[in-house]
Amino acid sequence: MLSSFPVCVIIGSLLGFLTGMGVGGGSLLILWLTLVSGFDQATARGINLLFFLPASAICCAFRLRQGTLKLRACLPAILSGCLAAVFGSLIAVSVDTSLLRKPFGILLLATGLRELLYRPQRRR
Repeated sequence: MLSSFPVCVIIGSLLGFLTGMGVGGGSLLILWLTLVSGFDQATARGINLLFFLPASAICCAFRLRQGTLKLRACLPAILSGCLAAVFGSLIAVSVDTSLLRKPFGILLLATGLRELLYRPQRRR
């Protein structure tokens, strides 16, 4: 039942909405695919990448149109992120990625805790 088409459309829509808000629906998608849908980790990562590309492109287009995304300021991060993605992909092919599961889980927990406990500082 949880892997039925209507449920997948609802989950995909919810995660796309979260991605549009900048929450990071991709991490939740990987959890859904591995824990609920039964996909292996490598397949879930591939699906996540395919999900993220159009969702992030649409979000970027809206942010550019709103004027909240400054392309010139983002360009160094974009270029270095693309370069790092190439190296990360090459390393992932040759390294046992099961070694990364626990550190990634800890990173997700720490990020979640930080988001829950974060209080913006008041300007004086």
